[in-house]
Amino acid sequence: MPPAPPEQVQPPLIVTMGDPAGIGPEIVLQALQRRPELRKRLVVVGDLATLRRAAGWVGLDPAFLSPIAEGSLAQALANALPLAVAVVPCGNMPTPAPMGQVSALSGQAAAECIAWGAHAVLSGQAAALVTAPIHKESLAAAGVSHPGHTEMLQALAAEFQGLRVADLPVRMMLSAPGLNTVLVSIHVALRDAIEAVTIERVLDTIRITARHFERCGLLQARIAVAGLNPHAGEGGLFGREEIETIAPAVALARSEGIEASGPHAPDTVFMRARQGAFDVVVAMYHDQGLIPVKLLGLEHGVNTTLGLPLVRTSPDHGTAFDLAGTGRASEASLLAAIDAAMQMVDRKFSPKP
Repeated sequence: MPPAPPEQVQPPLIVTMGDPAGIGPEIVLQALQRRPELRKRLVVVGDLATLRRAAGWVGLDPAFLSPIAEGSLAQALANALPLAVAVVPCGNMPTPAPMGQVSALSGQAAAECIAWGAHAVLSGQAAALVTAPIHKESLAAAGVSHPGHTEMLQALAAEFQGLRVADLPVRMMLSAPGLNTVLVSIHVALRDAIEAVTIERVLDTIRITARHFERCGLLQARIAVAGLNPHAGEGGLFGREEIETIAPAVALARSEGIEASGPHAPDTVFMRARQGAFDVVVAMYHDQGLIPVKLLGLEHGVNTTLGLPLVRTSPDHGTAFDLAGTGRASEASLLAAIDAAMQMVDRKFSPKP
């Protein structure tokens, strides 16, 4: 009989260490401690010395950290010893990062790991990208022009595809059990966020949301669009954005076959979504969408970037400098982000926009 064909090796998921002065390195290793079966599916990208230091804080033998060379990540992971934590050394630092402090070195290391992970997924070496928290001040100190993961990944993906950044619109979706919210604007001042509520931007957000759920297998997601003003403007008494901007965007989306509705009163639409009336809520600005998600519990929150030609998730919290180095930070939200990424990959998430 002819020999059996070699078993196909699936591309792994990439997990970046985040800011080396924050809780990222330790919650990454805590997640792999809590769920050792993930070690056969995940590759950690980060500074090896930083990760070894974090291993001591979470009770993981640093000897389990196994550096792997660039090349076939999938094959390297398949050949790894049992219980080994595969690490691609990246963002190497000349000296350990002082814990809980903003620094250019930390920002540069975090940015290098993000770029490496993104290119690994975009080039097909990896199936998805899960990012541990970074610190925006450290990024800025390092001269990184992007304020966060979302904008950085947008620029990296656009460059990889030969596009202008403006030609690859992305949005942030925050999820907790029973509630998904997508934001029309992200990290801008509230005054600027109100100005960002335009027909074009609201319509683009609805389209990107619908396309994401289609790529995940839900062909007709029920999209509720929140109003901007109290009571969704109360027929123009409290503002006219609902009449002049949001309702026309919803109508245009419906004309394209998207199951969108609204504008809905923002003080009740999230409750209705959690009760099962909608699959996702489009929120008009950052805090409108994030407050209800975070109220449900940071330990379960997941951030997903919509519109990218890759799967990217992250925990719904920051670097927690006050907890960094204590081993007391929770890995629950990171595990939720890993599970969300694996679900999208296993459902054959289509990278086509």
